[in-house]
Amino acid sequence: MKAGPMEMNACERLYIDGDWVEPARPAPPIPVINPATEMACGSVRPGSALDVDRAVAAGRRAFASFSVSPAQERIALLGRILSLMEERAEALAQAVTLEMGCAISFSRTAQVPFGVAHVRAALKVLHDFPFLTPQGSTAILREPIGVCGLITPWNWPLYQITAKLAPALAAGCTVVLKPSELSPFSAALLAQIVHDAGTPAGVFNMVTGTGPGVGEAIAAHGDIDMVSITGSTRAGVLVAQAAATTVKRVTQELGGKSPNILLDDADFERVVPLGIAAGMRNVGQSCSAPTRMLVPRHRLTEVEQLAANAANALVVGDPLAEATDLGPVANSRQFDKVQQMIAVGQAEGARLLCGGPGRPEGLDRGFFCRPTVFTCDDPAMRVAQEEIFGPVICVIPYDDDDHAVRIANDTIYGLGSHVQSADIDRARTVAARIRAGQVHINHPAWDGHAAFGGYKQSGNGREYGRFGLEEYLETKAVLGYFPQ
Repeated sequence: MKAGPMEMNACERLYIDGDWVEPARPAPPIPVINPATEMACGSVRPGSALDVDRAVAAGRRAFASFSVSPAQERIALLGRILSLMEERAEALAQAVTLEMGCAISFSRTAQVPFGVAHVRAALKVLHDFPFLTPQGSTAILREPIGVCGLITPWNWPLYQITAKLAPALAAGCTVVLKPSELSPFSAALLAQIVHDAGTPAGVFNMVTGTGPGVGEAIAAHGDIDMVSITGSTRAGVLVAQAAATTVKRVTQELGGKSPNILLDDADFERVVPLGIAAGMRNVGQSCSAPTRMLVPRHRLTEVEQLAANAANALVVGDPLAEATDLGPVANSRQFDKVQQMIAVGQAEGARLLCGGPGRPEGLDRGFFCRPTVFTCDDPAMRVAQEEIFGPVICVIPYDDDDHAVRIANDTIYGLGSHVQSADIDRARTVAARIRAGQVHINHPAWDGHAAFGGYKQSGNGREYGRFGLEEYLETKAVLGYFPQ
């Protein structure tokens, strides 16, 4: 079957060995729900372990030649993928908004551009990456690890795929992708882009379906050399357990409950609204969202007013409207969880500054949530410890810098973090003490080359830029390579 254009909202086939193919085992399509309307907007055909077998076999065959292809060929391939993504950016943005509900303005300015940026970053790294490094008479070789299983989530559906796919291709690996069945449209469009860019058959394969039906098969497969997953901590544990019997490499970017420490010399009128915006971007559905705002106790009242004002100013509504800041959360399960955790916060005695349970006024359909800010005097409250994955932020008072650092680190997670201060040396000192894989000082610009990954139960391994490429490489030492 020849590959050809896919309808965005009818993911009827899998992409294996250079073609769009039927699943090996017929199964009912999975409806894809538009979170703004709660109505089906399309469907996706689920694959199975049989399809994973086919995809892995294709990847294994292609690896023999792709793994030794000249870097210049892979640079050219990534360049073509980059150009097509830029050319089809609006279609990708529309797909992301349709499938997971974020505002179209956010899809156009963040979801798609940041996804494109990962391809651009991989290109830049590949241009001068040292795949062979002399060490006396020894050569240190960096070689592609093999066939890689990529398991990606629904909250940043394009961005998380390219964060894995681009460095894997740059390294010379072949891949089997399982995108989220909840947000498959942008993945199908990207698969068509990869095909249209002239990717050799078998280098890229995509098997849609559920975690139990496809994800577990990828994790446990004996001919897959590495699995990279972005998802919940629970999902990461299950993948690692399934992968353990074949001793494959597993990299995980998992949950978070990131702190945002506002030191007492910060410009609060600037950083509080920025902190609210950062914590609630993508409707709070980001693993690294700074959802714990740590503030000096003696300035708590001031921060509470600024935070409430900033949250109340966010426009929640139709994700296709240009004026909308926040669309709905992505699915009914997430809506229920957000509502449950808001109720938990109220029951625990957290003080509700704004928002609260239910939909915003005037929205009686769709998975819309009210931007909610609590003050949590006790940082051990569930709403201050558990990842909610919605537009909910906890303001937590602290007594001094040492106390702020203790609160920041008192969590099972360690993915992202923020520090705000007028004194850069003071901010650096605090940043060095935070147990997290990434720290942002004074809301800097996003950096697609900055290592991204977690400490503790936020995962292991790193993504983005050179660090992401290195995850897809093995290290080989060849002694006597350079005769003395």
